Amino acid sequence: MSSRRKFLKNTALGGTALAFSSSLMGMPAKSYNRIIGSNDRLNVAIAGLGRRLAAFYNPIALKESNVHLSYLCDVMESQRAKALNNFSERIAYKPKLEVDIRKIIEDKDIDVLFNLTPDHWHTPGSIMALKAGKHVYVEKPCSHNMNENELLVQAANKYDKLVQMGNQQRSSGHTIDIINQIHNGVIGKPYKAVAFYVNSRDAVPVQKRAAVPQGLDWELWQGPAVHREYTSETWNYNWHWYGWNYGTGEAGNNATHELDVARWALQVEYPEYTKVLAHKRQFKDDGWEMYDSMEATFSFPDDKVIQWDGKSRNGYNTYGAGRGTIIYGSNGAAFVDRERYEITDLNGKIIKEFKSGSNESGTALGGGGDTSTAHVLNFFNSIRGKDKLQAPIADAAVSMAMVHYANIAYRTGNEFEINSKTGHIYDRKAMKLWDRKYEKGWEPSF
Repeated sequence: MSSRRKFLKNTALGGTALAFSSSLMGMPAKSYNRIIGSNDRLNVAIAGLGRRLAAFYNPIALKESNVHLSYLCDVMESQRAKALNNFSERIAYKPKLEVDIRKIIEDKDIDVLFNLTPDHWHTPGSIMALKAGKHVYVEKPCSHNMNENELLVQAANKYDKLVQMGNQQRSSGHTIDIINQIHNGVIGKPYKAVAFYVNSRDAVPVQKRAAVPQGLDWELWQGPAVHREYTSETWNYNWHWYGWNYGTGEAGNNATHELDVARWALQVEYPEYTKVLAHKRQFKDDGWEMYDSMEATFSFPDDKVIQWDGKSRNGYNTYGAGRGTIIYGSNGAAFVDRERYEITDLNGKIIKEFKSGSNESGTALGGGGDTSTAHVLNFFNSIRGKDKLQAPIADAAVSMAMVHYANIAYRTGNEFEINSKTGHIYDRKAMKLWDRKYEKGWEPSF
């Protein structure tokens, strides 16, 4: 007899008719929602209950999602309590609370893991889940380094499970529309894309040794990363800027999205060459330990180029929007962000403009909105065989590579050539950062 999980994987379009007794019809909508389509209901667990969680309240609670939220997992007690309270306003049952991601992965009844943990947990946690037979939705960046980038794709293939990265603009209707128009020649042959992000982040505290915050399992928070003593302001968000043990800089935090749209528009794979100009420009004496301004250039075959302009702490509005992607073609140009697109001719005249009315957040912490919801629904429907992933990990990892190349170029101070077929770097100094050190016993393996 086929297992339940195999059934979920092989289910095709269409559902199984269910007979309902008159007693069911009188049940409250939220309770009734748990009964419908129980044959293909997905049991899901969420690990990592920080700022990004808000993007998942709606898609988890939607009737058409047909999921049961079994676990809320986080290493911080207050995060678990807050998440449970917020979900209680949307669902009529209580998911279990758990501290350790490994325990929810061990539960054989779980079909799907949402991995919303910090960057250093994304690949190791996702591989653990794949080995245990789960499908995975992993937030960006899907990997901390290029080696993890490859490992995650290999693990998804080995265990034959779906992995979707949280580059949710792939599920944006108006973005899909303008990309299709570009591919059909609306601006001629596209040859260049400029991806940008602008924010006015403030100074961050200098790290100091401090007591572990009440309710935090600091050792488990660090997990695969090399363990060290706790320093103030680290766990909640500033780990992004406190060195490379946990985070991937602003490139991993935000460039992931726009670089992905740029590559999508230009229909390119790995670049041939990368160079970067990046420095810490603002608040010179604060605790920020990496670049806060970056200009990166990626050269591709067929004379195509993608440029990244990221300003984390200088809010000058260079491009007329907080984030977005400009695509240049032989007959015109196009601009797209999370709300709209416009197409211009060679004279710069707008010949077509579309405003989507999307409420997807742009530069606000956490984000979320209708595009995130669509991305999650695409993931659920793909598991059931009713759709195809908008951001399958094999493709998302190629976009992710640009993030890692940019960070490696910054950290080494080197420009370097890349094998455009394999994505491997020819520079020896750069290759020393292909992988990372792990806490003993936490190395990702499958």
